[in-house]
Amino acid sequence: MIGRRAFLSVLFGFLGIAVLGLMLDASQAAQSFDAAKFDAAQQAGKPILVEVTAPWCPTCRAQKPTLQSIQTERPDLVVFEIDFDTKKDLLQRFGVRSQSTLIVFNGGREINRSTGVTDPAQIRKQIAAAF
Repeated sequence: MIGRRAFLSVLFGFLGIAVLGLMLDASQAAQSFDAAKFDAAQQAGKPILVEVTAPWCPTCRAQKPTLQSIQTERPDLVVFEIDFDTKKDLLQRFGVRSQSTLIVFNGGREINRSTGVTDPAQIRKQIAAAF
């Protein structure tokens, strides 16, 4: 039979690992669009994904697992998220008319653009063009 202290040590050890895992996942998450960071990433010639999303959008939800997987596999990909409902100025800047739009840049040049694509192979191919 396991003692109370041993049980609590094991429990808190697992909780610590879970919290660390959440912190690592958060570092892989898309960041809200920031013009200065976007410009800096372009100047540095980095591969960039601009993801236009809405919390109510089922297509955006379908895209999310693939995008998260790609971010984990390609940590050098800079991902910016634009909220479709609240960032109308950015939608105009990028010429976006619909949520679930993915725009891929290689430095300062737009490489690919798609709207409503949920097929993981197509999304991967679109983003791979920036590398």
